[in-house]
Amino acid sequence: MEQSSTSALLQGTVLDLASDVVSALRSGDHVRAGSTLATGGPGDGVTRAAVRVLGADLLLPSTLLGRDPAPAQLAVFQEAVAAHPPRPDAAPTVWWSHWAMTRALHRLGHPPNGPLADGAGAEPDARWLDDAGWQHLTHQLAVLAPLALPGEECAVLSAARRRPVDVARGFVRAVRRRDWQQAAGAGRWLTLLDGVPDTLGLEAGLDFVRLMGGGDPRVALQLEAARLMPAGVLL
Repeated sequence: MEQSSTSALLQGTVLDLASDVVSALRSGDHVRAGSTLATGGPGDGVTRAAVRVLGADLLLPSTLLGRDPAPAQLAVFQEAVAAHPPRPDAAPTVWWSHWAMTRALHRLGHPPNGPLADGAGAEPDARWLDDAGWQHLTHQLAVLAPLALPGEECAVLSAARRRPVDVARGFVRAVRRRDWQQAAGAGRWLTLLDGVPDTLGLEAGLDFVRLMGGGDPRVALQLEAARLMPAGVLL
């Protein structure tokens, strides 16, 4: 029962944090992005874990809109990076998520303490994406959607650029399976890629995902990111 309660708290906190980010992206108000953290979460451990789930997207309003993050938001983000480094046997997506979070801190001029304090750190290995089937590729890219940023270069983006048709196929599959979170994440990547088939109708597809799944803050976050991508600026 206790484990179930903790899981529910974690899921609820993730949704609250995502809602804050969506509100900030829509309004341009960086304070809204940190409103949940400013009022205190259900517990430090749960809050830090929720930040790890959302990853670098917690700071997306700062990244795309050029706003300074709220102090409480930045502090918890830094704590989450320091408290939860990837284990040596962690999945590649975990390593890349951690790299994206440390990269976001460096971009904002707040490098983390520890071995990554003097630089963003070497990129993790992305070669596992080269041989991934298009379904698995799309799933992995959706998990790593915080890496989909205008003007940002990394090996995951390079892998996606080599396979725009496969990502488009994955987007269509996710829509047909009503997996709105994966569809929104794949759509966010597609806004950055050249060679996306015109027949995909990406804009209409994203509108459909918004209509069907936009009530989920995690889906809405990816859709807002995709909407802002052409005009987004990295600090």
